[in-house]
Amino acid sequence: MSSVALCDEFQLYPAIDVREGRVVRLNQGDYARETRYAPSPLELATAYARQGARWLHLVDLDAAREGGYTLRSLVREIVAATGLRVQTGGGVRGENDVALILEAGAQRVVVGSLAVRDPERVLGWISRFGADRITVALDTQQDAEGAWRLPTAGWTQDSDVQLDPLVRRYADGGLRHLLCTDIARDGMLAGPNLTLYRHLNALAGGLCVQASGGVRDLDDIEAARRAGCAGAVLGKALIEGHFALDEALREVGEC
Repeated sequence: MSSVALCDEFQLYPAIDVREGRVVRLNQGDYARETRYAPSPLELATAYARQGARWLHLVDLDAAREGGYTLRSLVREIVAATGLRVQTGGGVRGENDVALILEAGAQRVVVGSLAVRDPERVLGWISRFGADRITVALDTQQDAEGAWRLPTAGWTQDSDVQLDPLVRRYADGGLRHLLCTDIARDGMLAGPNLTLYRHLNALAGGLCVQASGGVRDLDDIEAARRAGCAGAVLGKALIEGHFALDEALREVGEC
């Protein structure tokens, strides 16, 4: 897929991370470094919809560690109240999880840890449910030798799986939507890792890559688009008011 086509499809995904029913943000995926925010998840989703959001990225942080997605009722509430297209995951472990989340009204199910541990099963879900209903989330960190590795279970467990061969495997198997987070940038307001996203787009140009981790301002959003990404997930900078969502949406021409 060319960078022009990706720019034409560029989407913004305001993110809501939920832990124990509260809106939170973690620094670099560390559950001990949590910031809580006052709005409820539904209140925040409603606020984003009023500003013109079309999509919402919703994460079940409790389930990301323990398994067993718990936010289906929240998905129903958000979809009914706002009409947002919800992309959501955390703790998705089986085909029944995927089916139930989609039945609750989600547009896409995000699969993370299992996508690293059992790609053949996830490729089967892509075949069954359709490439537009599954987002594979590969959260990565660079080791001392420069290889990009893929921790699992809410980034609490190391794995020996490397990013590049797994991305190629998914691209060859029909994946369309790839969300990739540089863990070192997550929640740090250090800017997205544009080198990583250029690399991914060169590696598998047919994927719609969502940039996640580090976005701090409108310039970062535009830089992610120029790097060939199909979208950007907006977390800490958005919820803490570094820029307004409606302003960002105007910047990318969504409204």
